[in-house]
Amino acid sequence: MDRLAQNFFQFFNPRYAASRHQKRFSYSIRYKVYAEELGWEPSNSSRLETDGCDEYSHHCLLEHIRSGDVAGCVRLVVPTKGRRGTYLPYQLHDIPNVESDHLSQFSATDMGEISRLAVPLHFRRRANEAGKPFILEDHNTNNIYTEEERRNFPNIAIGLYLSSIAMVELCRLELVLVVMEPRLQRHLMRYGLHFHKISDEFELHGKRALFELPRRELTCNMPEDIKQLYDLIKHNLSQQPWQLPSNNLRLHSNEKI
Repeated sequence: MDRLAQNFFQFFNPRYAASRHQKRFSYSIRYKVYAEELGWEPSNSSRLETDGCDEYSHHCLLEHIRSGDVAGCVRLVVPTKGRRGTYLPYQLHDIPNVESDHLSQFSATDMGEISRLAVPLHFRRRANEAGKPFILEDHNTNNIYTEEERRNFPNIAIGLYLSSIAMVELCRLELVLVVMEPRLQRHLMRYGLHFHKISDEFELHGKRALFELPRRELTCNMPEDIKQLYDLIKHNLSQQPWQLPSNNLRLHSNEKI
């Protein structure tokens, strides 16, 4: 096993959120990040961040193995065939000059959107924290992260993106979309995720644009170490029980869940 994959699975475990209880972990993390830390969403008494897309989304959590903490979450939104009122999150925004042959080529249920990726502040390693103890405010000794663990915190985000791509492949979608900052797209290029920009930039908590990645390009540009990590994440997710939010889960014939 490549060192990257070995280190990742030493500390983190991708979990498909099948139950309502597991999904609440995702909604709670999203609230903590988007409402409390970033102020992008309003406060509410439930301390959960949800929207209408959650009912027809596949949710993934990344568990920190030693502590049991949730290190991040992401969802893949897939519209439901035959169900009125389903949509992709990007459609809620007035995105300028969207140009893509794929959007007209594929049906709505052949497409998905990566959305609501969130990593709590205490799992986002910053450069000025090097050499400092990493302890949560509640001083719970189970949540004291070692230096070796902290060195692997930058892998959380890429692990979540690879998990979302794995869900795209497991669902056998033809196209995946994502709204993100262009600089993030450039960063993901290093990992072989060659998202194509298909719109002008627009304002949404900073400059963002709409990007797409066809199914045939999901993994073909991944470096060897990233591809090995991806294959292990995909296998891990494929072995877990999935709850179908719709009839859009179409596994490869030789895969089980």
